[in-house]
Amino acid sequence: MVFNRSLLARAALGPATGAVLMAFMAAGAIPAYQMYSVGLAAVYTIVVLSVGLLAGWSGIWSVGHPAFFAIGAYFAAYGSGHDWPLEAVLLAAVASGAALGGFLGYAGARFSALYIALLTLAFTTVTLELVNRWSGVTGGDQGVPVVQLRSALGLGTLLGGGTEAQYLAVGAAAVVLALAVPAAASGLRMRLVAAKSHPLAARTIGIAPEAQSSLSFAVSGACTCFAGVLLGLLTGFVSPDPFSLTFGISLIAACVLGGVGTILGAAAGGIYLTWNPSLSSAVGMPQPVVQGLVLIAVLLFLPGGVVPFLAKPARSLLRRMRTRPEQDVPPPADEPAELAPREPSGDGPILLHLEHVSVSYGGIKALEDASLTLRQDEILAVIGPNGAGKTTLLNALSGLTGNGRVTGTADFAGRPLLAARATARRRLGIGRTFQHAEVFPELTVEENVLCTRRRITARDRAEVARLLRSVGLADVSRRRPGELPFGLQKRLDLARALAENPRLLILDEPFGGLDASERALLARHIRRMHARGTAVVVIDHVLDDLFSVAHRVLAFDFGRTIGEGTPDIVLEDPKVRSSYLGSVAGRTRPPEHVGDRSMVRLHGVGHVYGGVVALRDIDLDVRQGVVLGIAGANGAGKSTLAGILHGSLEPTRGDRESDGTVRTSLAPEGRALFRTLSLRENLEVAAYAAGITGAPLRERLEETVQWLPARLRDRMSDSAGGLSGGEQQMLAIARALIVAPDVLIVDEPALGLAPALVDEVYDRLTALAREGLTVVLLEQLLSRAMSVCHEVAVLHEGVVAARGRPGDPEFAALAEAAYFSGAPDAPTPVVAVDARTSPVN
Repeated sequence: MVFNRSLLARAALGPATGAVLMAFMAAGAIPAYQMYSVGLAAVYTIVVLSVGLLAGWSGIWSVGHPAFFAIGAYFAAYGSGHDWPLEAVLLAAVASGAALGGFLGYAGARFSALYIALLTLAFTTVTLELVNRWSGVTGGDQGVPVVQLRSALGLGTLLGGGTEAQYLAVGAAAVVLALAVPAAASGLRMRLVAAKSHPLAARTIGIAPEAQSSLSFAVSGACTCFAGVLLGLLTGFVSPDPFSLTFGISLIAACVLGGVGTILGAAAGGIYLTWNPSLSSAVGMPQPVVQGLVLIAVLLFLPGGVVPFLAKPARSLLRRMRTRPEQDVPPPADEPAELAPREPSGDGPILLHLEHVSVSYGGIKALEDASLTLRQDEILAVIGPNGAGKTTLLNALSGLTGNGRVTGTADFAGRPLLAARATARRRLGIGRTFQHAEVFPELTVEENVLCTRRRITARDRAEVARLLRSVGLADVSRRRPGELPFGLQKRLDLARALAENPRLLILDEPFGGLDASERALLARHIRRMHARGTAVVVIDHVLDDLFSVAHRVLAFDFGRTIGEGTPDIVLEDPKVRSSYLGSVAGRTRPPEHVGDRSMVRLHGVGHVYGGVVALRDIDLDVRQGVVLGIAGANGAGKSTLAGILHGSLEPTRGDRESDGTVRTSLAPEGRALFRTLSLRENLEVAAYAAGITGAPLRERLEETVQWLPARLRDRMSDSAGGLSGGEQQMLAIARALIVAPDVLIVDEPALGLAPALVDEVYDRLTALAREGLTVVLLEQLLSRAMSVCHEVAVLHEGVVAARGRPGDPEFAALAEAAYFSGAPDAPTPVVAVDARTSPVN
């Protein structure tokens, strides 16, 4: 924790306010009948702060805090009746709250927010039942008095219901608010928010979400029990009435009103809880009605809460005053911007060794018998088509296989790896990035990196500042990731992985979604890290950039290693080329049924996702009767193009033209079936969405069911989740067919299927084409598209890099070159698929 003047000034605001209030109370400026309300507001502030920070920092909404509140109050009553010292009462209450809260936090960490709320609801219900039944201690419905508590440290005796208790409540609230300020700037808060925002990514930097939930709930429960002791002293009497479930709902409403996760918002919520009865009396309405109206108004007009709404203009002004124009910061002067790849010696120390590692999910083997050796001075590239097992390999290395069964052996720096938890692998020296830049959105750029530290010192902040400068993020260090383009988010993901100087860096598709200049910058970073002694394992589909940094390449397909070698020879391996391009024998294209009518036409279409360019300058004409193949590697932009052709995705720029009578239908990648619905219901839902009901629905349903294979026609009442992969794919296509489309768009129909099932699916698609249906087929395997389509366009990094007819022998070589590099060496033949191309480096 680094204390500066600003932090100390904010921390001092609570005690200063408390001192002023106590001075007014002592001077009689606050009427005696209002002093109790001031003390009660102080107690409620502590409780609202406990609930609000638990929800804001850890994402846990608790309805169990009335129980903690009651436990603290009854400890005060029991201690008063048995002559316990004040300090003993406080210690016992706080310890009990911490223990119970830690248990609830750990038990609820594996559940969703709804189930945690139900768990805490049950905790409150059980606690209140015990209070009512344990009348010998609690007094049952009659309650029990809090007469006095003396201090063992010689600080005097506090009378229940006396003015000293009011001063104590105000002073205690001031101290708690003061402690919350540095806590909000600490690594603890950052790690709690990280675990809440993205549990999977948090594990890769050594944060265990279960431990964080348990810790945060323990602290929250302890604070609430402490407030309960203050309540018992303040009121001088404890009964079950104040701790009802209604009060738990009121606490959540007060948190939302003030601002969840804010310190000043807790004070506002405490004041609201105290004076809500007076407000209800003033307007002549019951308290629940007033509370409900206030909460509805806040949710509708101030969804972030009152305090964040009022603070937003001030923060915007400060940001404008601080923000400088964003620009990439060059590497430090002592580090060259360009580094030639340092060749491995070949006899360097072995850092990572895998033997016969397999990962299975039920009966599916995502990775099978993988073996590899990585030396400390190597950069290893892992390639393969989508679904080959590459990411599963990286997940096995970083401990993120979930419920998968992992077998085999793996050693990292001489230590067993597979038995280590994901959080422990960070301490071993393994850093990890993700394909989609899985950053923590509620933390700033600087905090995203700082949260890798348990304790944050001035030295830590200086090291993080240097790291952010090295990746060009220094000028945006105080902004949140959601305010940055995708390229900068990828740099942030890299910076977080590099924190604490890992010995092994695992990069999952780091080049994906970046433009040429960003890819070149990333390649320089990878070389620089390698020059510092970091070993790298990297997977990607952008082969040119990947091979420019790799020393050795490992190729996977269907979960198995199929090739290994240096970048200049690995793609010459027939097995490797076949895994990317495919090999389909004996299948013939459907006969030509091409008409002059244009079904769907795209002009200059481009699409961007949050700064990521998915498509650029696509011109495409889909004519009636054609089977058009769109081939490209994973990440080339096929699914985005499918959505635009279908009309369900509006392009960022350019135009999509279609005759108003043309109906398109999409069978999406991954099938997207309603797994809990039956086969028949899956078809009916699609028909209803298209406005088909009554007799037309029955007619279309009968025709579509007849298209399905016999083994599915007999199982129309079974749930879709019980089908095999191939059967699910045929159901997804049937669901697209039930609307009687003029154009059928099928995205990756062979993904994850065995070869025999692939043949069955494609035979059925070919039969549809023979009947004259216009089909757009998006395929990862080029040879498969070439075998069944009239025309093929090759996508590479969002651009149509080649187009032509599969029967043209020159086009086959051209398409293969475009698939891998995007830069065909020969002019593109002119065919019906009219696409504007631009070379992709």
